[in-house]
Formats: sequence, structure tokens, C-alpha cells
Amino acid sequence: MRNNEDRMGVQHPSEPPPPSTPNAENTSSSDVAPAPLQFVTPTEFVELPTKGKYYPEGHPLHGEEVIEIRYMTARDEDILSSRALLKKGIAIDRFLQNILVNKQIRVDDLYVGDKNAIIIASRINGYGNEYATRVTCPVCGSAGEYSFNLEEAKVSFVEEKDSKNEHVGDGQFLVTLPKMNVTVTVRLLTGADERKMLQVQERARKQKLPEQTLTTQFKMFIVAVNGDADRQVIHSLIQNMPASDSRHLRDVYKDLAPNVDLTQWYDCEVCGNEEEMEVPFTTDFFWPKR
Repeated sequence: MRNNEDRMGVQHPSEPPPPSTPNAENTSSSDVAPAPLQFVTPTEFVELPTKGKYYPEGHPLHGEEVIEIRYMTARDEDILSSRALLKKGIAIDRFLQNILVNKQIRVDDLYVGDKNAIIIASRINGYGNEYATRVTCPVCGSAGEYSFNLEEAKVSFVEEKDSKNEHVGDGQFLVTLPKMNVTVTVRLLTGADERKMLQVQERARKQKLPEQTLTTQFKMFIVAVNGDADRQVIHSLIQNMPASDSRHLRDVYKDLAPNVDLTQWYDCEVCGNEEEMEVPFTTDFFWPKR
């Protein structure tokens, strides 16, 4: 067989070469699969009205003047529109917790003023500074849509406060009631306190009990009377406090608590009434119609 093939001029192929492997030199860029696009949500820093002054040592915001938050995303809108979370009344808190960059910070531990600053900043970066909602004129009673500018919110920072009430640490202050001539220790309220007050009011509403908004608030932020932290003593003070002392305590608390002032001018198109009013917090805030 070999001789016959030789005579016929049949050529035998040489041993096949080993399969080649691609390398950086013989592989073109078009042969490499492109890396998937990676997107990063932008963040911003929000100034804290408390400047971190009243948070205890060891708290992530102790001494911090700003807090970093992430811009609102479609996933955050899912949280805000969750029926289960809305029914429990925790949709906004869950949303705020989700946009905090530092996960060691808990929304429940934020002072109310700092929490309000974050709420406004997140609403602006999510839907813009224009906030249109339905407003009822306090003079003529006509109702209509009115637009507020959230960027005009005025923040009262801690160093701007000229309070004569002694700060005794950890966001607690001594306030003297002029009529009763007693000294009460009050503390700044947190997000958790705010939610508890709403829960108390909701239970009272369901049970058709009279509203006790002021006394509920006093129970939350009064922690001692003349240095006595007994809850029965505090309860007795609240129940017997003269109206003038009640007003004094509310005014002092408002003055010493750094916060965001959402008072803006309202002009009624029907009767021409012009007055300052607190911007109403309605469902249009995080659920705008357009």
C-alpha cells in the first residue's frame, strides 16, 4: 500500500499542529466581551440643625455637622408606595433609613430637627423644590392648590440659639416654670418619640377618646421635676400645670430645639388674605400628582 501511494504521488500530511490558544498578542479588542455598565447613585451632604452637638459620645453623629444621604431611586419610591408599610405608618422612616449612607445611624435615634432636614433634602433631590398641595384659607375657607418653595425653608442651627436654659448634657435642658416656680428637665425628642406620639394619638382616635396632644408631648419630653424623675410626680405636674406655664414651656422648647422652620407666606386668590402659615405635610409631599 505504501509503495502504491508513492508511485501515484499521494502526499502524506504532516502531524497536525497543536490547537492554538488566544493570547494578548493575537486577540483583538472586538473579541473581548465588554464589561457591564455600573451605575452609582449620587449622594449629597445635609447640614444638621443640631451640628451633632447633642448626640452622646459613641453616637455616629456625635460632633458631626453634616450627614450623607443617597439620592432617591425607583426602589425608594417602591418603599414609599408600599401599602403594607403605609398601613403600619413606617413607610417614610423605612425610606429614610434606606437612603442613609452610614448604616450605623438609626432614623429612630435622630433628633426631630435633624430628621426634618433630611426629609426636606430628600424630597428636593427626588421631586424638586416646588411642593404643590391643597390648602384651605383660614379666613374665607376656600380650598385650592397652592405651591410652596421648599428651598426657602429656614434652618435654626444650634449656635444661632440664644437660650438661657442650661444644657445639662445629652440633649437635656433645665427650664423654670414661672408660675409654679419649679425646674423641669426636658429633653429633645427623637424620631422614635415622634412615632410614639402619633401611635398614642391614633389609638385615642380609634377608641374615640379626647385628643391630648399637649399633655402627650409633655409626657414625652419632661424627664424630671426639681431633679425627681418619678413618673407620678411628672404626671401630677402636667395635670396641674397652669396654662401660662404650659405656653412658656412650649415656647422655650421650640426656642431651644434646633429645627427646620417651614413657615411661609400664603396668599389666598379668593379673598386676598395674606399671612404666614406652616407648610402643610400632606400626601402630596412624597406622592406628588405630577
